[in-house]
Amino acid sequence: MSLSLDQLHSFIHVAELGSFTAAAEKVGLTQPAISLQIKLLEQRLGVRLIERVGRRAQPTPAGHDLLVHARRIIQDVAGAEEAMIPHRSSVAGRVRIGSGATAFIHLLPQAILKAKTGMPGLDITVRIGNAHDILLDLESNVLDLAVVTLPASGRSLAVEEFYEDELMAVAPKGTAMPPQGPDAAFMNEQTLLVYEGGNTRRSIEQWMSAGGIRLKPAMEFGSVEAIKELVAAGLGWSILPGLSLKRDRSDFLEACPVRPKLVRKLGIVMRRDKHLTRGLREVVKALRDAKTMPVGG
Repeated sequence: MSLSLDQLHSFIHVAELGSFTAAAEKVGLTQPAISLQIKLLEQRLGVRLIERVGRRAQPTPAGHDLLVHARRIIQDVAGAEEAMIPHRSSVAGRVRIGSGATAFIHLLPQAILKAKTGMPGLDITVRIGNAHDILLDLESNVLDLAVVTLPASGRSLAVEEFYEDELMAVAPKGTAMPPQGPDAAFMNEQTLLVYEGGNTRRSIEQWMSAGGIRLKPAMEFGSVEAIKELVAAGLGWSILPGLSLKRDRSDFLEACPVRPKLVRKLGIVMRRDKHLTRGLREVVKALRDAKTMPVGG
C-alpha cells in the first residue's frame, strides 16, 4: 500500500484544524473522503494517527511525530515544483502572498511592482483574508509569505516587523477636530463606526481602555473601505489605519492623529524553514522598502 501526498495533506489539515469536516471544506472534498485518506495512511504506517478528544480530532503521539515529517515532505515537494516552473513555462519564479485588504489595496501594489521590476518573469498571486486563516495556510505551505497586522505567532513562523502605521481619527469632510487631537473620552461621545475584529480592533479597544473608556461602537463592519464611505456620508466617526487614508483624506474625510498616539505594526511572516527563492527575496526586499515608496495616487 503506497503513501500519497493527498494522504499527508489530509492528515496535516485534520491535525491543524481539529476537524475532519473543516479539513474537507478546506480542500473541497467530502468528510468521508478525508476519513478514508487518514484510514489508508494509518494502515500504511501501522499506527493510529488521529484520535478524538471530546468533539475535537487531534494527533496521537505518533501523529505529532509524523506531522513534523509530513510538513517537511510537503515543503520539499513544493520546492521541487517551484524549481521546475522556469523549465516548464519560462516563468522565473512564483510567490504566493496572503494579506489583509488594507495592506493589499494601499501597500502591496507598489511592492509587487517593485519586485516584478527587479524580476520581470516573477509570477505573484495574492490571497486576501483574515490573519488567522492566512497564517494557517502559511504554516501549511499553501502560501509563501504573509503581510498581517501584528502580533502574529506560530511555532513554525518567523515574524519581521516592517511597517508602522499610525491610526487616525476620521470624520466627515468639514468636521472641526480638537486642536490637540481627539482622546478616548472625546471619541466615546461620537457615533463610532469600527472594524469588527482582528488585531487593529484590539489595538483600538486597548487604547480606549487606557483612557478609562470601554469601546461601544454604534456599528461594526468587516471592511475598512466600507467604513470610509459611511464616514464620508456623514454617518459617524471612526479610527482607521493611516495607510487606508492616503488617497482619500483630502477629498472626502477629515483625519488627524489621536491622543495619545496609536499605531499598529505590520509584519512579514514566513515559515522558519522556508527556502528563500530569488522571487521571494525580491518581494521581501520590496516590502522592506515600503516606507520609502509612494502610497496611493
